[in-house]
Amino acid sequence: MIKVQEGLKYTNSHEWVRVEGQNAYIGVTDYAQHHLGDIVFVELPVPGDKVAKGEVISVVESVKAASDVYAPVSGTIMEINEELSDSPGMINEDAYEAWIAMVKLENDVELEELMDDADYETICKEG
Repeated sequence: MIKVQEGLKYTNSHEWVRVEGQNAYIGVTDYAQHHLGDIVFVELPVPGDKVAKGEVISVVESVKAASDVYAPVSGTIMEINEELSDSPGMINEDAYEAWIAMVKLENDVELEELMDDADYETICKEG
């Protein structure tokens, strides 16, 4: 059963965003990790880098494939989840706890362009 967590924002390319003030935590969804299979490596972004919405910020590699992770919002990467370097499988265990990067938001309006959990759940059922 694919989990979709309430209160997050989602993209068509299966990233999630949890907003806390001006900070946006970014990760891949349960749907994405389920389709990738066992995740064996996460290429983390570089703190201090500026990213634009839609740019690749990370690569998640599984035993089946490698998948780009796109920035759902623009901003500056302030923090990365270094635990994923040693334990990339954390994403398989709980995709919504295993965030990849935290970005300081540049433009709150971009959040309005993302899906809420109900809309994302519909996309997953269709996919």
